[in-house]
Amino acid sequence: MTSQSFGQGEPALRRLNGVSPRWSLWQPGNRQLFAYLLLLPAVLLTAAIIVYPILSAIDLSFQRIKIAKLGRERAPLTLRNYEELFQSPEFFQAIWVTISLVATVTLLSYVIGLATAVMVNQQFRGRKLARILVAVPWAVPSVMAAIIWWWLFDSSFGLINWALVRSGLSGEMIPWLSTPGAATFVIVIVMVWKGYPFISVIMLAGLQSIPLELYDAAKVDGASAWGRFRFITLPGLRSVRGIALILIMLWVFRDFPIIYLLTGGGPQGTTQTLAIMTYQEAFKFHDFGYAAAIGVITLIISVVASWFMVRRSDEPLF
Repeated sequence: MTSQSFGQGEPALRRLNGVSPRWSLWQPGNRQLFAYLLLLPAVLLTAAIIVYPILSAIDLSFQRIKIAKLGRERAPLTLRNYEELFQSPEFFQAIWVTISLVATVTLLSYVIGLATAVMVNQQFRGRKLARILVAVPWAVPSVMAAIIWWWLFDSSFGLINWALVRSGLSGEMIPWLSTPGAATFVIVIVMVWKGYPFISVIMLAGLQSIPLELYDAAKVDGASAWGRFRFITLPGLRSVRGIALILIMLWVFRDFPIIYLLTGGGPQGTTQTLAIMTYQEAFKFHDFGYAAAIGVITLIISVVASWFMVRRSDEPLF
């Protein structure tokens, strides 16, 4: 049997099997539909674990519920949670603390992460060990990292205070975690220490994709180290820079363990972010509707900030 006769007999065979050639998923025109069908289980799972909780939180934010429980009667819809929220000075202070913390930690993490990535990308003895050490802080669990840094900055027996007093830089023990400005400083230090390795790993992967021939040609043309960094390294990292900044920014937005274990949002609310405020309203004051409203506003701010970062990620930094 020739290939032509086989091609002519294939549609007839499909008809005998009850499959119409026109609607077969293997036809070129239906392959896209087949791909969507393969993705359908993942889409349904994502909707179940992400979309449904978000919709439930939005629905809960329009209800006055003090204690959420299964089988409860549905409360009437109301805007009272949002009215109280936008009249609360504590809420606007939490927004300011969150935005300032996100901006500071993201910028410092990016600068330090990029610098360390460029450093460990060079050829030197012990480079593999240096790369491992750079990534260690990101591998440390947030709870363990917060406990370690809490011990370092403890006002009574912390190692930082001991070193400052013994060196003569301070005449007394500094209450780092109970002083407004010092507490914010400690939070920034800990979060940058925890977050910069993530930036460094992503940037290092981006540096590996830049051809070395570009640097060699720039050296032949007499380009300085700063010129090679500005016109070769930074443009070469443009594709991964946006992803790194968005992910680290969202991490700072939602981070809870570090701030809660170190300061609990204090002193005087100077380290109370939207995540801390949401937790306190839900599990300390048992106002779940009000906490859901804070969560919805946090989600909106995160989406807007992510969209802004996506739009700006392709623009040069210098």
